[in-house]
Formats: sequence, structure tokens, C-alpha cells
Amino acid sequence: MYNGIITVDKPAGMSSHGVINRLRRILGQKKIGHGGTLDPMATGVLPIFAGGATRVTEFVQESDKEYLVTMRLGVVTDTQDITGTVTDTRPVTCGRAEVEELIPRFVGTQLQVPPMYSAVQVDGQRLYKLARSGIEVEREAREITINSIVLTGFDEEAHEYTLDVSCSKGTFIRTLCADMGKALGCGAAITALRRIRTGDFTLEDAYTLEELAEHGENGTLKGLFRCADMFFMDLGRITLNERNEERLRNGAPVYLTRFPAGKYRVYGKTLGFMGLGEIRETDRRPELWLSNGLWL
Repeated sequence: MYNGIITVDKPAGMSSHGVINRLRRILGQKKIGHGGTLDPMATGVLPIFAGGATRVTEFVQESDKEYLVTMRLGVVTDTQDITGTVTDTRPVTCGRAEVEELIPRFVGTQLQVPPMYSAVQVDGQRLYKLARSGIEVEREAREITINSIVLTGFDEEAHEYTLDVSCSKGTFIRTLCADMGKALGCGAAITALRRIRTGDFTLEDAYTLEELAEHGENGTLKGLFRCADMFFMDLGRITLNERNEERLRNGAPVYLTRFPAGKYRVYGKTLGFMGLGEIRETDRRPELWLSNGLWL
């Protein structure tokens, strides 16, 4: 079984779950997860967690993201992107200067209403399923943070503007652009979206599905995976001998005297990274236990 993290450059036209299904065939295993959904039209960084590393997906999901997005002014769609049904078209009387002047208003912490075409749940139902049935419901605004927006390209004749957006988790870039279009008085929908960073994962480290399939055929996939301990490098390290490794793996404590109480990265001589451990002071001697939620 593969254990670790690999970055996929998700292609357009495929859902994040579709990427998982393809990788299950390439890797030959079912235990795979991803670190943050991308819309089918979106491309770019999709961290994939295999085997025991699926236990740490929450850490990358909490990370900031960075996107390159192209928005087209003067058009409004039901999905807030160009793949949806056009619901309105409006004349565009603004240009680059007005877009650049508007950008600072959308930087910082703010409230954002999730779009109907999203996987957000309301009363136990996915919004996109309700939207496909023609049902619109009230959505509670959620706090997000836009760290920065930089205009990186524009075509004033086509009314298209490309933005580099760094933001917190839970941010809908489609909605950000739709709100900017509304503020400009002409509406907007996105025509392209590419995630270029999720936490420490970037496009420079990403592989296409075709590249991964080729590595699978050549038997060279294992060397592409990164260890899940990358999220915990600020913690101290404990390496166990084979006897203590077996004790900890079987749910028994390991007695250590030369480490102070606290959390550590725990490695076995044969298993490698096992997960997070905690040394607890007792009346007799310090005990090392694996943290239940992060046992790899």
C-alpha cells in the first residue's frame, strides 16, 4: 500500500472525486483522499493523501490557497462561471483603472455568502443538488480572508481580467469575482480558474494523471510520495527500536525517561513515521502514547 502525499495537477472537466477514482486504479488501492475540492472547470494543485496519510487531510484543508482566475465583466450566470446558464448581460463602462481601484475593497477579512452551486450543506442537503432542482435557499454568510489580489493580466476589449488571489480556506473565488462584478455595476463570471498553491503544495511539485499512470506502469510511483510528517516538523522527534515500535503499535505505552512531556513526531525503526505521540508524566515514569486521531 502507498502511504504519503502527492500533488496532482487536476485537469479541467474532471471533478476532484473523479481524480480520486482514477488514482485508485493507478495505485491499486482504495484508501485515498484529497485536500480541498476543485470545481470540474478548475485546474491545478490538488494534494492527494494515500494510506495512513489520509489522517492528516484536515491540516492541508485548513491552509491558505492561491489562485489565478480570469473574470469576464458584463455577464452573469447561475453558476458564477462561464459553464453556467447566462441569466443577464450588461454593458461594461469600466476598464482596467476601475478594476484596480476596486481591488483594495475586497482585500481583508469579510463575509461571503456561499453560491448555490457548491458542496456546502444546508439542513443536510448539498446546495448544488438543490440548485439543479431549481430550488434556492437562504445561505448564512461565512467569514473569509482575502490576503491579497493582484491584477496580472487584462484584455479590455474582451472585458477580461486575470487576478492572482491569495485567500483563506472556504473562499469561493467564483463568488468573489461575481461580487466584484456587482460592485462595478456590470456583473462578472469567471472563464478560467487555476489553483497554484495550497499551503506548502505548489504546481512545481505537481504531476499530471498521465505522468502518474506512466510512473505506475514503470514501478516508480513510490518515490514520488512525500511523508505526512511534513506538517509537524516544528515538533521534536522520537525514534523507537523494534521492541518499542511493536509495543506502541499494539496500543501499549512506551516508557521513556530522557524526553520531557509534550507532543512528538514518532518514528519506528521499520515503519518509519507512525504519527503523533504524546509523552505523559505519571507517578512512576514518563509514558509515550500515540495520539488516537493521528495514528498512521
